[in-house]
Amino acid sequence: MGLFQSIDFILFILLFALFVCVIAVNRITQTHKVYLAFHFIMMLWPLGLFATKITDDPAIQHAFINMSYFGMGMLGPGWLIFVFFLTGRAERLKAGRLFVSILPAFACVTAALTNPGKLFMSPVGGSFLSREYGPLFWVLVLIQFAYFFLALMNMFQALKTVNSVHQRKQLALALIGMFVLTGFGLLDVIVNVLLAQWLPVIPGFLALGILLSDLCFVIAIYRFGMFDILSMAQRDIFEHMTTGIIVVDDNDKILEVNKGTSPFVRAFKGETFEMEKFLAPLQAQGEAYEFLYRYMNHPYEKMQMEFSLQESAGRHVSIQISPVLDDRKSFLGRIITFHDVTELRKLVVEMNRKNEALHERNLELITIQEELFRVNQKLEQMAITDGLTGCFNRRYLMQQLEHEVLLNMRYQIPFSIFLFDIDFFKQINDKYGHLVGDEVIRSTADVVRTKLRRTDILARYGGEEFTVYLPHTNREQAELLAERIMLAVGDNRVEAGNELVSVTISMGVLAESSADLRFDDPKEYLRDVFSKADSALYKAKNGGRNRVVLTN
Repeated sequence: MGLFQSIDFILFILLFALFVCVIAVNRITQTHKVYLAFHFIMMLWPLGLFATKITDDPAIQHAFINMSYFGMGMLGPGWLIFVFFLTGRAERLKAGRLFVSILPAFACVTAALTNPGKLFMSPVGGSFLSREYGPLFWVLVLIQFAYFFLALMNMFQALKTVNSVHQRKQLALALIGMFVLTGFGLLDVIVNVLLAQWLPVIPGFLALGILLSDLCFVIAIYRFGMFDILSMAQRDIFEHMTTGIIVVDDNDKILEVNKGTSPFVRAFKGETFEMEKFLAPLQAQGEAYEFLYRYMNHPYEKMQMEFSLQESAGRHVSIQISPVLDDRKSFLGRIITFHDVTELRKLVVEMNRKNEALHERNLELITIQEELFRVNQKLEQMAITDGLTGCFNRRYLMQQLEHEVLLNMRYQIPFSIFLFDIDFFKQINDKYGHLVGDEVIRSTADVVRTKLRRTDILARYGGEEFTVYLPHTNREQAELLAERIMLAVGDNRVEAGNELVSVTISMGVLAESSADLRFDDPKEYLRDVFSKADSALYKAKNGGRNRVVLTN
């Protein structure tokens, strides 16, 4: 056998060497496992063709050629599955979809191996070194190209979603490998099958395409090794996280579970996670029924709830549920996380306790502030009023009058001032005592107050002497009001044991008109006003008491 006839064997050896290198050099990951399975299938084609040439027994030749076509028939699904892993979409290969993907190729391979009615191929001259192909062969070829088209679509779809230029180059390299393999396979069919009557058979086309595409795939895998490392790192992080994580599919079957879930729930990969059964013994910090209802009927919704573990008194866990969606927003499953929030709950309880204590302290302070406000009001009232009669005192009166007379002068407002005292008050004190005297003073102030307006100011000027300030009051109005007050006081009676005591008052009245109101110093002006009112009062006393005297 010449070198040209041994080309399939040489290519098989190279493929085998590449197979060994991949195992020796790389750490075996999920992607590598899929690649090695794919690589093994690719090696069957050149190995079977070479083995067919080293024997003259038609039966053995038939067995080896079947092995080659088995490898060729499985190239398509191997291609497609490998592309899913290479583009990071392996999660889409569920059992049902994987079975559907392999089924056409498996049917073609079964037809090739059984060769019913020699519809797949037949030997020429009793030897399988030369073969004639039937319609089932062309069905196998078309199925392989269909697989190529599907794999191609997935590659292009992956290229659209990749943003990194580096990743695009890696996928593009794998895509070149696919085109190389397809191109050499197509060339093999054209030269060695369709044109076999006119051209000599040239072995090794498909095997060479397998080798060249395999090199592209190996380089792509090597460059994609960083993603496998990242997956392993993520796996390690996933396993050692204190947060419990359970990943379930759309049927609540557990796909992944880490060690962090063990303090909260006993769950194993492959089992069905029953949320209702899990929630039954727990004490929910909220509406557990509503949480379960949303879990069962709203799979697209994110949820969170806190529970108290009965097995561990005082231990709290927060459960968060997030949906897993694909690029088309289709529901794939859920991620269920368990967070131990016991310490956080203790901090919250402690903070609430301190807040309550602080709130109580604030209420005490508010009570104290209110009491201080009342005391201050009382002190302020005591500072401006007379303790016996409740009238304003002389100091407050003078402060108010300084302000009032300035306004009266500015706006030309008339006003009047009464200055009166109780007649013969010393005799009442001497005869009935100071207690009755105090009652007479108090009762007289009360009677006068009933005759005044709300804007008038009644003040105890000293002893039994009082002052009344009447704003917006002219001479005639002041005289009329003074007479009313005189009569009201004269009609008043104060009990003194078994007797009723009546008193009279003498009053000096000063009325200022708006036209004559002019002054520079309000204090000096008020001294003059009270001096005039006091003179009028003494005229009333000297004139016989129980009378009103008006002064200009």
